Amino acid sequence: MSNSLKRTPLYDLHVSSGARLVEFGGWEMPVQYKGIIAEHNAVRSQVGMFDVSHMGKFAISGEGVLETLNKLVPSNLGRVKVGQALYTVLLNEKGGIIDDVIFYHHEPDGDRENWSVIVNASTTEKDKAWLQQHLGDRLVDNSASQTLIAVQGKTAIATLQELVGADLMKLPRLRFGHTYTEVLGVRSFVARTGYTGEDGCEIMTDIETGKALWQKLLDLGVVPCGLGCRDTLRLEAGMHLYGQDMNDSTTPWEADINWIIHLKEKGEFYGRAVLEDQKQNGVPRKLVGLELEGRNIARHDYPIRFEGETVGIVTSGTMSPTLGKAIAFGYVPPHLAKIGQIVQVQIRDKEFSAKVVKRNFL
Repeated sequence: MSNSLKRTPLYDLHVSSGARLVEFGGWEMPVQYKGIIAEHNAVRSQVGMFDVSHMGKFAISGEGVLETLNKLVPSNLGRVKVGQALYTVLLNEKGGIIDDVIFYHHEPDGDRENWSVIVNASTTEKDKAWLQQHLGDRLVDNSASQTLIAVQGKTAIATLQELVGADLMKLPRLRFGHTYTEVLGVRSFVARTGYTGEDGCEIMTDIETGKALWQKLLDLGVVPCGLGCRDTLRLEAGMHLYGQDMNDSTTPWEADINWIIHLKEKGEFYGRAVLEDQKQNGVPRKLVGLELEGRNIARHDYPIRFEGETVGIVTSGTMSPTLGKAIAFGYVPPHLAKIGQIVQVQIRDKEFSAKVVKRNFL
């Protein structure tokens, strides 16, 4: 594997646990340890953990931060109270999605507002440049100095609780509650967020504490999980993967994340005119969930066809370990996006029926 690939601070721990490593967005990352299915089922039934330290981690503070940020997203960040967070997207002038992110609102320091944002690993530099263009030195990049570990599953909160100072059950799940608290005795950031559809937390802390936390969780029997099951888990839960299910030429209306668009509550922001036009006149395509017959798996870029014509494309697909069904995301014209609609997916030289279903397959 190329020596130019970046590695997270937990790399040696992954190697010692027998991880199979792959290239992902310029990083050398674990794709699996004992196996994708076993890791997937551990998260769905008990608890698993993911090294997501490769993601971008920015602190934003200063006067007028909220006003500036609200011009960059279609959501009203003014809704977000201290101790809460919001999933949204950064937009360009054409309403295209630069990245999907989570903003966290922290306690202000006098007139200085305090926020942080977690961005995707493959877009960290692009996002940083875009944000700094508007925020200047009000943005600090903590990506290299902090580890980020996601602990996810039915027993995640109970497992973490003995290692964390704060009462994790008091962190609101639906509002993405977060706090600064002690983790293994060190002040750290803990958020009740994740990318699996299960309960759990993401812990951001310094490198040495992150290594110690990973090892402690291993000792407690938490299953280490790789990118393979992270993808099957998020797809079952209806969550997008940036770069596959949406990109900078996709609008939020098209990506079917309508709930993040708060036109009535917002002033001007990048892409507003495009979103207003699409709301009034409709979108050319829409992301849908698909369920395929039998064991036929739709993969990224497979054609979606209807009445002999190619009408769309698959963006993500897998065999769902939880449901035992082949599931996928894909873009189709709006008139084919209704629940229950039957289309075909071309797999090699054959076509297989697929039904449009809700994107949260669980």
